[in-house]
Amino acid sequence: MTFPKTSWTRAEIGALGERLAVEHLQSSGLRVLARNWRCRYGELDVIAADDTARIVVFVEVKTRTTDRFGGVEHAVTPEKLRRLRRLAGLWLARQDTRWASVRIDVIGVRIGRRPIPEITHLRGVG
Repeated sequence: MTFPKTSWTRAEIGALGERLAVEHLQSSGLRVLARNWRCRYGELDVIAADDTARIVVFVEVKTRTTDRFGGVEHAVTPEKLRRLRRLAGLWLARQDTRWASVRIDVIGVRIGRRPIPEITHLRGVG
Protein backbone atom coordinates (compact mmCIF):
# COMPACT_ATOMS: atom_id res chain seq x y z
CA MET A 1 0.00 0.00 0.00
CA THR A 2 1.45 3.38 -0.93
CA PHE A 3 0.82 6.65 0.88
CA PRO A 4 0.64 9.53 -1.64
CA LYS A 5 1.93 12.48 0.34
CA THR A 6 0.11 15.12 -1.70
CA SER A 7 -3.32 13.98 -0.52
CA TRP A 8 -2.60 13.96 3.23
CA THR A 9 -2.81 16.86 5.69
CA ARG A 10 -0.13 17.26 8.34
CA ALA A 11 -2.61 16.09 10.99
CA GLU A 12 -3.45 12.96 8.99
CA ILE A 13 0.23 12.19 8.44
CA GLY A 14 0.92 12.62 12.16
CA ALA A 15 -2.03 10.42 13.13
CA LEU A 16 -0.93 7.72 10.70
CA GLY A 17 2.62 7.86 12.04
CA GLU A 18 1.40 7.51 15.62
CA ARG A 19 -0.85 4.58 14.71
CA LEU A 20 2.07 2.81 12.98
CA ALA A 21 4.34 3.57 15.96
CA VAL A 22 1.80 2.09 18.38
CA GLU A 23 1.49 -1.04 16.23
CA HIS A 24 5.30 -1.31 16.22
CA LEU A 25 5.48 -0.96 20.02
CA GLN A 26 2.77 -3.56 20.54
CA SER A 27 4.47 -5.99 18.16
CA SER A 28 7.64 -5.47 20.23
CA GLY A 29 5.80 -6.65 23.35
CA LEU A 30 5.04 -3.28 24.92
CA ARG A 31 1.66 -2.35 26.34
CA VAL A 32 0.39 1.12 25.43
CA LEU A 33 -0.74 3.01 28.53
CA ALA A 34 -1.68 6.34 26.93
CA ARG A 35 -1.67 8.22 23.65
CA ASN A 36 -1.48 11.99 23.29
CA TRP A 37 -1.31 12.62 27.05
CA ARG A 38 -1.57 16.37 27.58
CA CYS A 39 -1.04 18.81 30.37
CA ARG A 40 -0.51 22.56 30.40
CA TYR A 41 3.20 22.12 29.60
CA GLY A 42 2.85 19.98 26.49
CA GLU A 43 2.05 16.54 25.16
CA LEU A 44 3.54 13.07 25.27
CA ASP A 45 2.81 11.15 22.07
CA VAL A 46 2.80 7.61 23.46
CA ILE A 47 3.41 6.13 26.89
CA ALA A 48 4.09 2.39 26.93
CA ALA A 49 5.14 -0.24 29.43
CA ASP A 50 7.40 -3.25 29.34
CA ASP A 51 5.60 -5.18 32.07
CA THR A 52 8.18 -7.95 32.33
CA ALA A 53 10.97 -5.50 33.22
CA ARG A 54 8.68 -2.89 34.86
CA ILE A 55 9.93 -0.17 32.49
CA VAL A 56 7.80 2.77 31.43
CA VAL A 57 8.70 4.17 28.02
CA PHE A 58 7.86 7.69 26.85
CA VAL A 59 7.84 7.73 23.06
CA GLU A 60 8.19 10.76 20.80
CA VAL A 61 6.87 9.97 17.33
CA LYS A 62 8.24 11.84 14.32
CA THR A 63 6.54 11.23 10.99
CA ARG A 64 8.22 12.43 7.81
CA THR A 65 7.36 12.44 4.13
CA THR A 66 10.74 13.86 3.06
CA ASP A 67 14.31 13.93 4.35
CA ARG A 68 14.35 17.73 4.28
CA PHE A 69 14.38 18.01 8.08
CA GLY A 70 16.92 15.26 8.67
CA GLY A 71 16.50 11.76 9.99
CA VAL A 72 14.99 10.57 13.22
CA GLU A 73 18.34 10.92 14.98
CA HIS A 74 18.06 14.70 14.49
CA ALA A 75 14.38 14.91 15.45
CA VAL A 76 14.82 15.47 19.19
CA THR A 77 16.94 18.45 20.17
CA PRO A 78 18.38 18.88 23.68
CA GLU A 79 15.59 21.38 24.41
CA LYS A 80 12.92 18.93 23.24
CA LEU A 81 14.52 16.22 25.38
CA ARG A 82 14.36 18.49 28.45
CA ARG A 83 10.68 19.10 27.77
CA LEU A 84 10.02 15.36 27.38
CA ARG A 85 11.77 14.67 30.69
CA ARG A 86 9.66 17.32 32.43
CA LEU A 87 6.44 15.94 30.95
CA ALA A 88 7.46 12.39 31.89
CA GLY A 89 8.08 13.53 35.46
CA LEU A 90 4.65 15.15 35.61
CA TRP A 91 2.98 12.01 34.27
CA LEU A 92 4.88 9.78 36.73
CA ALA A 93 3.92 12.01 39.67
CA ARG A 94 0.23 11.31 38.91
CA GLN A 95 0.63 7.53 38.86
CA ASP A 96 0.28 4.95 41.63
CA THR A 97 2.49 2.43 39.84
CA ARG A 98 6.18 2.38 40.67
CA TRP A 99 8.49 1.60 37.78
CA ALA A 100 11.93 -0.03 37.98
CA SER A 101 13.16 2.13 35.12
CA VAL A 102 12.14 4.99 32.86
CA ARG A 103 13.17 5.38 29.22
CA ILE A 104 12.64 7.92 26.46
CA ASP A 105 12.49 6.56 22.92
CA VAL A 106 12.00 8.16 19.52
CA ILE A 107 10.19 6.41 16.70
CA GLY A 108 10.61 7.82 13.23
CA VAL A 109 8.07 6.91 10.58
CA ARG A 110 9.06 7.67 6.97
CA ILE A 111 6.12 7.68 4.56
CA GLY A 112 6.23 7.95 0.79
CA ARG A 113 9.74 6.92 -0.16
CA ARG A 114 8.84 3.23 -0.37
CA PRO A 115 5.53 1.40 -0.72
CA ILE A 116 5.67 0.32 2.94
CA PRO A 117 6.35 2.93 5.66
CA GLU A 118 9.82 2.73 7.20
CA ILE A 119 10.01 2.65 11.00
CA THR A 120 13.14 3.54 12.95
CA HIS A 121 13.07 2.99 16.71
CA LEU A 122 15.77 4.70 18.80
CA ARG A 123 15.74 3.40 22.37
CA GLY A 124 16.99 5.28 25.41
CA VAL A 125 17.71 8.66 23.83
CA GLY A 126 17.60 10.46 27.14
